[in-house]
Amino acid sequence: MEQKSNVWKANLTNGLILSMIGIVYTLVMYFLDLTINKTQGYVFLLILVVALFFLIKSYRDNYLHGSITYGQAVGAGVVIFLYYAIITAVFTYILFSIIDPGLIDKQLAAAEELMAKRGIPQEAVDAGLKIQKKMMKPEIMAPLSIFGNMLYGVIMSLIVAIFVKKEGNPLIDSPEVK
Repeated sequence: MEQKSNVWKANLTNGLILSMIGIVYTLVMYFLDLTINKTQGYVFLLILVVALFFLIKSYRDNYLHGSITYGQAVGAGVVIFLYYAIITAVFTYILFSIIDPGLIDKQLAAAEELMAKRGIPQEAVDAGLKIQKKMMKPEIMAPLSIFGNMLYGVIMSLIVAIFVKKEGNPLIDSPEVK
């Protein structure tokens, strides 16, 4: 009798792999002083999509015998991103509270500069920065990053699942009736 794979157990390793990719990328950008660069964010999203494709494909091939439905692929992607979101939230907290507490000030300065470039009145800039200062604390940023990453994860999983799904032939692959 064939055993059914547990999507949570099967994708724990995939979630850890995606988390390590995210942490290493973030550290490289931090050491190169590119954390505020907008372009690197788009590059990272592309890296996440490609990695998610291969991780779901790996789950399909190693645990589901080469066939996966669209729903299973989306579910696997969401599970992988849940692990990713939790691990990177812990890393976010460590980065902003222990590794470099001054990084928040750099981000606030960059936001102020961007608002000034766009011609926003100084009163509005000050009000916006006041709100951002309240929200940009490691203990608030880490839990919020879980929700943000999960939103991206669901969207990416919906897209990637289109390309990963591979349904078998129901006449050939159906289990024998006893």
